[in-house]
Amino acid sequence: MSTKKNNILVITSWCYNDALIQTYTLPYLKIISKKLPEGSKIYLVTLDKDKTKNALSDSGIKNISLPYTPFGLFAIFKWIKNIIQLYVLVQSKNISTIHAWCTPSGMIASILSVLTGKTLIIDSYEPHAEAMVENGEWKRDSNAYKLLFKFEKLQTKRAKYLIATTEGMKNYSKNKYNHTKDNFFVKPACVDLQLFSEGNIKNKKLLSELKLENKTVCVYAGKFGGIYLDKEVFDFIKEAEKYWGAAFRALILSSNSSDYIKQMAANAGINENTIIHKFVSHDQIPDYMGLADFAITPVKPVPTKRYCTPIKDGEYWALGLPVVITANISDDSDIISTYKIGSVLENLNTETYLQSIKEIDNLLKNNTRIELYNKIRPIAEKYRNFEIAARIYSEIYGKK
Repeated sequence: MSTKKNNILVITSWCYNDALIQTYTLPYLKIISKKLPEGSKIYLVTLDKDKTKNALSDSGIKNISLPYTPFGLFAIFKWIKNIIQLYVLVQSKNISTIHAWCTPSGMIASILSVLTGKTLIIDSYEPHAEAMVENGEWKRDSNAYKLLFKFEKLQTKRAKYLIATTEGMKNYSKNKYNHTKDNFFVKPACVDLQLFSEGNIKNKKLLSELKLENKTVCVYAGKFGGIYLDKEVFDFIKEAEKYWGAAFRALILSSNSSDYIKQMAANAGINENTIIHKFVSHDQIPDYMGLADFAITPVKPVPTKRYCTPIKDGEYWALGLPVVITANISDDSDIISTYKIGSVLENLNTETYLQSIKEIDNLLKNNTRIELYNKIRPIAEKYRNFEIAARIYSEIYGKK
């Protein structure tokens, strides 16, 4: 007797080549695919600026590439066509579950769920509408905010399962959306513990190439602006440069332009030799990140970031790096403070930056690089292990 197939439609709002697909979506889909009955398929919707044919090595996952349109009312009209196309796909491919990544994608997923009657799951469930207001991207009276916030309430009530990034999202949902759910799971951003490991620490070839031997290196892997601080990061680097002098280097792994980095550094009065700016593919990130002695997570400390999950923290921890982080970010600020594996910036000023730098210096002076690895690596294994996701997806999709 054959097991009934369980085909899933996964909706995202990112392009296929974005790191959020490659490192924050596909690894989870591969876990889910192992929980499904044999012959089941996962259809992954991505929004791409260019028409692309994305071949997935995993035959159980098929990419559906739709044209990207910036969020707003115009995008809603464009999405009418996409919704029709996806509605046909749901019916023709016997889709049983619509699985959305984050609440913007949940808008479309909730509409499709209502139209088709299919089960709805919201993954990486955290506030987006209110976060956009707090970051200064939207205004509270804007149509974009009102629309997304309304749909966040709708999808919260509609979803059979909610997979949040922090436990605190349960209370946020109750207070903001007037709804709680029993089928509520917590899955922070997990990390590939084999890809980020002891073998990536202080790659001798790269150390020589970038002239980082005998330097105290701070790494930041990410963008500036939006949900991340910008000027403040360079002000922090300037204070570190004052403290460690010529022995300090800041390694910035970012897609921001070299002109932008140079201008921001100049504005902060940073020596041109202090910052090393690189943009490398994700498979090279572990070796470059492993060159550092500590890292920084400059998420803007706005209220909704208590419910987010910085992906980079798991990667930093997996490499045994102490982390400087802003206050009240996810559960991570508390974890760093509790385990004394970095420093929490309670304020954004030169006095606080210097205090944080001294805390990091104390960690570096009293521990070898390997000792820090042995102390911090278990934090990644406990809080960022893909086994967390596997248990959740097994409960939701596992064979009965």
